[in-house]
This record gives sequence, C-alpha cells and structure tokens, in this order.
Amino acid sequence: MSIRENLNSAIERLTAAHVPSPRMNAELLLMFTLGCDRAYLYGHPERELIGEEQSRYDDVLSQRSTGIPAQYITGHQEFWGMDLIVSPAVLIPRPETEHVIETVLARGKHARAGRAPSPAGLRIVDVGTGSGCIALALAKELPAAEIHATDISPEALEIAEANTARHQLKSRIQFHDTDLLAKLEPSYFDFVVSNPPYVGESEEDSVQLEVRKFEPRNAVFAGPTGLEVIERLIPQAKEVLEPGGWLVMEISGTIAGRVRELLTDWENLEITNDLQGIPRVASGQKR
Repeated sequence: MSIRENLNSAIERLTAAHVPSPRMNAELLLMFTLGCDRAYLYGHPERELIGEEQSRYDDVLSQRSTGIPAQYITGHQEFWGMDLIVSPAVLIPRPETEHVIETVLARGKHARAGRAPSPAGLRIVDVGTGSGCIALALAKELPAAEIHATDISPEALEIAEANTARHQLKSRIQFHDTDLLAKLEPSYFDFVVSNPPYVGESEEDSVQLEVRKFEPRNAVFAGPTGLEVIERLIPQAKEVLEPGGWLVMEISGTIAGRVRELLTDWENLEITNDLQGIPRVASGQKR
C-alpha cells in the first residue's frame, strides 16, 4: 500500500481501538517506521511501502492499538527542545513538566540574593530524575550550574545517563542511586527540584488507562492520598538546602491545597498554574 493508503487505514484502525489523536499517532508511527519526517509523508503520498516496511508498520500499529504509548514504541519523546530516550522504566516526559523548568529559571535569577555569588553557579538536585528530563533541561539552560540527580531505580538511571551522553552533558550531571535525598550531604543545594509521584490510589480510575497499564506505577502513584512521597521529600529538602534555597515540585490540582499546608513554614510560597489553569508547580523558599 502507498503512504496515503496506509495512513487512511491506520487512522481507521486506531480510531476503532479508541486511541487518542489517531491521525497524529498514525503519522508518528509511520515516520518512525520509515525514518522520515512529516514533510516526507505529505510530499510522497504515492510512495509504496516495501514488504519489510509494511510489516513493521503493521506491528507498531498493533502495539499502539493495545494501548502501548507511542513513546515506548518509538523509544523517544521530546522535552524542552531535546529528543530523549524513553522506555517503560521511566515516566514519559510531558509538556506540563516544562513549567517546573520555567519556575526554576525564574527563581534562579534571585536565588543568591543577599549571599556572596558562587563562581560555580547554582547547585541543583533533581529528585526522582526518571529519564533525566528536568536535569538535562536545567543543564542546558544553566551552563554554570552544578547539577545532581537521584533515582531509586537503577533502570531509570541507565536511561537518564544515556540521555546525558546523547546530549553531551555527561560532565555536567552527577547521578545518585538513592531514595529521594537519603545519601546526599546537608546544607548544600540552592534548589531541590522534583516531579514526584503525586497521584493517590483513590484517583486511579481517573488516570488514563495507558498510564495505569504501561507507565511505571511507582512514578505515578504515591500511595493512598498522593501525598506520601511529598511528605517525605519536604523535610529532606529542608535538610539539604542552604538558607534561602528553593524547593520546586510538580503537583496536581487535587493535592494543591494540602501541599500548601505542608509548606506553611516556607517563605514566598507560590502555586503556579499550567496553561489549562490547573495548579501544577509548588515552590517555596527555606527560611
């Protein structure tokens, strides 16, 4: 079949399987199969797929129809303008998490106000780094920063380290195999940054099926209330932050009020909404 025929057939197939955004998925998986860009698809609609290409495309469509996220099929996801390797060992980076980067960059301009400037720049730790997306974005934007990243999953750390190597940032980020901040020295960092698990098990039915079924559960669900990891992270962050240092966390609207209560003894507390008006980032400054 031709590219045009394949796309039309794939859209019908994915629609019947209730896959969200069927056209986008059909195009993405065909670009992955052919190793081309979208312009090629539309510039060569009559181009026939050879046998091996056709069978590969049929295979990835079958996988997507069962709910496997396209990012796990292709092994890639874009974040902050970077192409990142992903696998089922890590949470798929999402556009909403870019608000965390924006918050750190905004706070970073004033992070050392009232203190002697450091020639080494800001000192940052990304807790629960997963694919490394937050640490890499900050390393890209803050070339003088000293950046550390932690994760309890050795498999996730392998993915994160592969991404740092691909983007030539290996010398910029130090990785630590640890639970949250357990093995890090106190009174050290200007920023503790995290996209922790924050979904409560009671909310499971409201989470997309493909997230529940295929993404790492311990990166999505924190426990019964959704606060379990954040409740442990906040006191640990206070231990490793310098006075005036910032804690910046991704959250959800469901827990925003309770997170605010947990941070009542922090200064300059702010909850930032995402583009849909949903509370997405909590930031506070250590007294």
